[in-house]
Amino acid sequence: MTTGSSSTSRPTAGDGGINTFKGQERALRADRLGTGGLLLSVLAATAPLMVVAGVMPTTFAVMGIAGQPLLFVALGVVLILFSVGYAEMSRHVHNAGAFYAYISRGLGGTAGASAALVALVAYNALQAGIYGIFGFEVSNLFATYADTTVAWWIPALLAVAAVGVLGWLKIDVNARVLGVLLVIEVALVVVFDVAAVADPGSQGLSLHAFDPGTLSGAGIGTALCFCIAAFLGFEQAPVYAEETSRPHILVPRVMFLAVGGVAVFFAISCWALTVATGPSAIVATAQKESAGLLFTLTESRLGGTFTDVLHVLFVTGMFAAMLSFHNVVARYAFAMGREGLLPAAFGRTSSSSGAPAAGSLSQTAVSLVIVLAFALTDGKPTGDPTAPVLHLFTWGGNIGALGVIVLMAAASLSVIVFFVRRGAAAAQAWRLATSALAGTALLVIAVYTVKDFDVLVGTGPDSALSWALPGIIGLALAAGLVQGAVLRSRKPATHARIGLGNEAFQLEKAAEAEVAGAGSPADTG
Repeated sequence: MTTGSSSTSRPTAGDGGINTFKGQERALRADRLGTGGLLLSVLAATAPLMVVAGVMPTTFAVMGIAGQPLLFVALGVVLILFSVGYAEMSRHVHNAGAFYAYISRGLGGTAGASAALVALVAYNALQAGIYGIFGFEVSNLFATYADTTVAWWIPALLAVAAVGVLGWLKIDVNARVLGVLLVIEVALVVVFDVAAVADPGSQGLSLHAFDPGTLSGAGIGTALCFCIAAFLGFEQAPVYAEETSRPHILVPRVMFLAVGGVAVFFAISCWALTVATGPSAIVATAQKESAGLLFTLTESRLGGTFTDVLHVLFVTGMFAAMLSFHNVVARYAFAMGREGLLPAAFGRTSSSSGAPAAGSLSQTAVSLVIVLAFALTDGKPTGDPTAPVLHLFTWGGNIGALGVIVLMAAASLSVIVFFVRRGAAAAQAWRLATSALAGTALLVIAVYTVKDFDVLVGTGPDSALSWALPGIIGLALAAGLVQGAVLRSRKPATHARIGLGNEAFQLEKAAEAEVAGAGSPADTG
């Protein structure tokens, strides 16, 4: 560093002034989230009320399996096994790119580029899909309580705008919004659980739903595909690592709290549904009531007012999930822009809030285009105005779920390779074993998801959608591999930075300072 007065009056490329400014633009702001804020941010994506009122009745009705509560326990075990290695790797890698950063550290930059594009597509699909069901439910609320007809796409577009605005704010502000909505949701579901146990159906407090015998027959793999979507969100904790004060402690802690809490909460709530109807009647009742199952059961036990509040919170819970996924997509785009996988503009943060502004804006634009596209097909060609809504939700949700399952399976393999290459295989042996078990289970679920995609999205097995929709994830995977290979050939320095995140910037800044210092008058005499 030079010492003359002329060298300090105007910052050079290697001086702290400009680089500090760049650092603020190219790094997410730390110390914004503690354990509580981080936990609420990731749990909001699980949308507990949407799962209990939507996913669970659908799985009962479509798959005809009374033992769904046991599936949540089984998936909880698999995802805890996954989290063991994933959490250990989070102590070594702090990057908003999360999945793709981990995969690139273990399997190389080309695989990391592929994972980045898969993550971007998957989380965009998950987020955009919820706009469909959100708009549909808000439209129903207006029809029921205000006797007013509102097209589904109007509240959906308003939600796109609201989420976009919140996405520009500080992440701790977002965490507070998500936290309030999440706590109220969980409280209402717990009230129902208690009411169901206090006033069970004709079969009393039966534990039949936890009997492994209820899972016999075909359809278990597909049922797992339905249920694993309920857990999506816990894996997002590493995305916020740069915005926590102690990522090596907080990220693993939050992941285990999230996956363990979600597994127990959903298993109990799903069991409560079987208790309320009776295990022998749950499938038939779900087929009759569909998404109205929970509300029918609360009306008879807790009254109309409670059920009305539940309807409203059903909608706000969706909003919380949309905001949570929006934040994740924005941070993936930021990490990709910072490392050369997207234009550099994406790798900048807002000077006022520290949020990934370009990533947030692009995600809002993508959602806007998708909602408008489905709005333009409203009622075509079937004449059913709910068709595009249900398609948007089921298509987006299952495409996104498939992408995340594939990413988790790849991350499990990456954990193993990462520690083996570091010569830590012996020290991490039990963690590597859990990653291998989890990765195998996740790969099996991914295969079933692709195989039975027609069941998941409600199309016939001969429909082109049964392969075209999962093909979107395959296309993203292939395109990412091509991008990674091109970067490796034409821009090896950029390829080498994939997955390094802010570490790459710090190295770049040090190199710039060294070059600038070597060429300054103070150093040359």
